[in-house]
Amino acid sequence: MAEQRAGFVALIGEPNAGKSTLLNRMVGAKISIVTHKVQTTRARIRGVCMAGDAQIVFVDTPGLFRPRRRLDRAMVAAAWGGAADADIVVLLIEAHRGLTEGVQSILDALKERGESRRIALAINKIDRVKAESLLALAQKMNEAFSFVETFMISAEKGYGVDKLRDWLAGALPVGPWLYPEDQIADLPMRMIAAEITREKLTLRLHEELPYQLTVETEKWEDRKDGSTRIDQLVYVARDGHKGIVLGNKGETIKAIGQAARAELTEFLDRPVHLFLQVKVRPNWLEEPDRYSEMGLDFKDGD
Repeated sequence: MAEQRAGFVALIGEPNAGKSTLLNRMVGAKISIVTHKVQTTRARIRGVCMAGDAQIVFVDTPGLFRPRRRLDRAMVAAAWGGAADADIVVLLIEAHRGLTEGVQSILDALKERGESRRIALAINKIDRVKAESLLALAQKMNEAFSFVETFMISAEKGYGVDKLRDWLAGALPVGPWLYPEDQIADLPMRMIAAEITREKLTLRLHEELPYQLTVETEKWEDRKDGSTRIDQLVYVARDGHKGIVLGNKGETIKAIGQAARAELTEFLDRPVHLFLQVKVRPNWLEEPDRYSEMGLDFKDGD
């Protein structure tokens, strides 16, 4: 019988590099929200992937960027914290963007931190560029930093993902599994439900507003008829934001609720009754409890 292996793998990179898409592809379920907007992943979401006799526990960190506000600073601290705790770190970059200023700053930070652990490079979105420019980018990146392995992938289409997963499975330390075999994430279901609703809000709304709101699951009731009632609060910073979220005659929040309920019903595999309320909390970005709810440390924003 083969030896069991288990360990933590941190996915790091700039916002929108495809970390959440890769995590969802590896785990085989949608546990991290994926949108076209940057900075959507706030908490360090762990997804569990079984690969033969190995259990890969993914830490999907927020994108690394230059922080401006307390929430930004807490997100960046969470990202580096996730990398520090991991057995293996995978840096994701976008093939069509290459070695950007942001990627260079991540490489500089890795060098400064004296990262001796194994760090692999995954060049994502390879379907967007020609083969020759991919090879040139891989060479350039490996000249800039000593990666143990380089992978060419498309997290969205699945190209090269199996190869990356198999390598990770073999590179993890020998040891017992950390989670039950059938568990895909260590986030409470209440938080996953809130993240799903927040994704729908982010997709529907535009500009700065999505980063000025948060969603909390206030009540969760599993009913005798096999359905689940979920009550959620959407916190916004200003009265004007509340009107935007509600929309004309409540049409926007109704559409968001329908989309979130449909996905929750599929995710939980049972009927879901979802009730959304929008509340104005001008200072929610400065409330420690809101950060705890998102899996972030309020003090990291100082």
